[in-house]
Amino acid sequence: MVLNMTQQSAATDAMNTDLLIKLAPFIAGVRAYHHHTALGLDKLPEGGMILAANHSLASYDIALLMAAIYEYSNRIPRALIDRLFFKVPGLGAIMESLGSREGSQENAVNLLKSGEIIVIAPGGMREALRPSREKYKVMWSRRKGFARLSIESGVPIVLAACPAADDIYDIAPSHVTAWAYKTLKVPLFFAKGFGYSPIPKPVLLTHLVSEPLYPPKKSDSPEEMTKRVNEFHARIAKRMDELMAEAFAKTVNKRI
Repeated sequence: MVLNMTQQSAATDAMNTDLLIKLAPFIAGVRAYHHHTALGLDKLPEGGMILAANHSLASYDIALLMAAIYEYSNRIPRALIDRLFFKVPGLGAIMESLGSREGSQENAVNLLKSGEIIVIAPGGMREALRPSREKYKVMWSRRKGFARLSIESGVPIVLAACPAADDIYDIAPSHVTAWAYKTLKVPLFFAKGFGYSPIPKPVLLTHLVSEPLYPPKKSDSPEEMTKRVNEFHARIAKRMDELMAEAFAKTVNKRI
């Protein structure tokens, strides 16, 4: 039997929902471990949107946010993940079974057209691997693709800030880390969690979710489009800095 694209999508969604349900106890356990909460989920708009979050080394804090969104709205967010996941045999398939998609322009556009929530971490691996002496910084200055995607797709961007996620692990500065990332695009790092173990430290995690940031209209002029992308990106970056500061005041250094 051959399924058309609509049937295939429905079948995939059903599989991902089943998997989310099966993983729910584990995710709930991790959320309980960090006393994780997400504030501002009532601000999420209907239809397609881009949810942009800061990137920690742990990374699973974003999955906790996605679980909170699913619990609140019954919508399955789709994380757009690094192509590196698909270079490891079997890992890409596992991530796709959890609802993630490879971070390509084509995948992003198709998901947004379908009214999905796509979740991205614009800072990428570079932001995740920064040493702890640079923690709580959002490294989005050169990452403008998501602002352009928002304008071209006509969907809003919603921001999510969780600076305390940078306290899950202590990351040592290393020239090896910088070399491996720049040369091989490999996440080679030196970090420790609870004590000197890889066990995540039980820090309090709270995501603050922003109001939707609606993009300007798309322009047919390349010069004007570049101007609008730059201006919209500057507005996004400013709002994210404000949100990170607000989240920092609420959660960083607070005890569970």
